[in-house]
Amino acid sequence: MREIVHIQAGQCGNQIGAKFWEVISNEHGIDATGAFQGECGDLQLERINVYYSEASGGKYVPRAVLVDLEPGTMDSVRGGPFGQLFRPDNFSFGQSGAGNNWAKGHYTEGAELVDSVLDIVRKEAEACDCLQGFQLTHSLGGGTGSGMGTLLISKIREEFPDRIMNTFSIVPSPKVSDTVVEPYNATLSVHQLIENTDETYCIDNEALYDICFRTLKLTTPTYSDLNHLVSAAMSGVTTCLRFPGQLNADLRKLAVNMVPFPRLHFFMTGFAPLTSRGAQQYRALTVPELTQQMFDAKNMMAACDPRHGRYLTVAAIFRGRMSMKEVDEQMMNTQTKNSSYFVEWIPNNVK
Repeated sequence: MREIVHIQAGQCGNQIGAKFWEVISNEHGIDATGAFQGECGDLQLERINVYYSEASGGKYVPRAVLVDLEPGTMDSVRGGPFGQLFRPDNFSFGQSGAGNNWAKGHYTEGAELVDSVLDIVRKEAEACDCLQGFQLTHSLGGGTGSGMGTLLISKIREEFPDRIMNTFSIVPSPKVSDTVVEPYNATLSVHQLIENTDETYCIDNEALYDICFRTLKLTTPTYSDLNHLVSAAMSGVTTCLRFPGQLNADLRKLAVNMVPFPRLHFFMTGFAPLTSRGAQQYRALTVPELTQQMFDAKNMMAACDPRHGRYLTVAAIFRGRMSMKEVDEQMMNTQTKNSSYFVEWIPNNVK
């Protein structure tokens, strides 16, 4: 089966990664101990090997590698609801922390830890039948996620040059900023991401806060609300890898449809349906309604307005019982009605 090895680096990466595993474990019917409890076994287990390996006693273990330069976040992941799911050998952490310093993560502290992490990655890769690629969750504003995350990417690139490298990168934004050096860390990281990854999903906290305020009508959103949004989007964009579907069934096919030039591989994620708790019953979940929401600037997880530029390519992923014909027609409509927002030199660029 076409497996994916998941790596999470730094505090942000580990928090989001832990939430991602919670969400997809629920979708695949796997409980906190790794046992399968699902109702519709065939569907949930058909492509379970993509993200999980089966251990003795029929337990499912995530193909995840957890990395940080300080032990704190690891402990909270381990103590979290699905902490017992992960293989204990796959936790790799330092003691000193990177202090929000990209160079510490990339050249000093991170470089000391990177070999032991690569050993774990190698072990996971060797346990696969036919590895299709890696995915990394990290933030670009801190030290470990950005500095050590990009170091890991380039080292993995050296060792597995023909495998797809996919990242979920939380980019800093001016309005929501924790540390003063975020722009530096992000600039240094983006340079690495341009060269060494195949697909990067850009998500930023400002857009997530906006979604929480405007769309979900939360008055005081917490980081766990933001993580929930990110994990919902991650679960959505990986659906076609984890369940049988029509299109984009692996990372490479997604890249073929989405990346027109090798360096232009930064994706903006839109997610629908997003509605506040009270308004749910007043909205119909039809294909046109979902499509309209999905393309809405308010539902984008990156704080940039798509109306100010043009789309090069679009991949729309619908989940559940859908009429393929209806979806195709809707995509056609979207493209013909808004043709000025799509570049004319890539025909049929909505998949």
